[in-house]
Amino acid sequence: MADNTIQLTVIDMAGTTVADDGLVVEAFEAAATAAGLPSSGAERDHARQFVLDTMGQSKISVFRSLFVREELAQQANRAFEAAYEGLIHEGRARPLPGAAEALTTLRGAGVKVALTTGFSATTQEKLLAALGWESLADLVLAPGHGVRGRPYPDLILTALMRLQADGVGNVAALGDTSSDIDSAHRAGCAIAAGTLTGAHNRQQLHDAGATHIVPTVTEFADLVLQFR
Repeated sequence: MADNTIQLTVIDMAGTTVADDGLVVEAFEAAATAAGLPSSGAERDHARQFVLDTMGQSKISVFRSLFVREELAQQANRAFEAAYEGLIHEGRARPLPGAAEALTTLRGAGVKVALTTGFSATTQEKLLAALGWESLADLVLAPGHGVRGRPYPDLILTALMRLQADGVGNVAALGDTSSDIDSAHRAGCAIAAGTLTGAHNRQQLHDAGATHIVPTVTEFADLVLQFR
């Protein structure tokens, strides 16, 4: 097996394989209200922008940075998850075109697929169920005990260990945010790719150090298969 063979892909969900359509920001508004932020004004605007800038990161970590006090962060996180899960139940979550097919193609070619998120494991589970994606990936991961969210490398390295890739040089990662790119670099991935279907634009992904920028996850699958 060639040293540069990609054995494992670690792929983000919201904005990368699942259309966001403003759902994260909509759920944030409920979280901000629960944490006591004014409904309008500079403080609310600053918090909303912070959420946009930190897209891809663990939501509880984002709320800890915003609200400082742990009880407020937890309150905001509970409100966020309840709001997002409500949007899922309304049928507002939908896969991006070609996403399921791209992941199936990768697995069919012998490349393992891990789906990761900044949401909690509970929210991730409900999202997967709503999409009918329970068996689409080899592994699904969310931040939790002993596994930090992005921009830390934990999700990628945990996927590497659980799915037994030979090394970080055999891993390709894809996400729609600068935090995804940062996480992939910290993990030492051979490919730290960004996609243009989500929160951050080409310039932001480039500035974060993306090794490749692709229109969608479909082109990412094509890229990975060049290394088979």
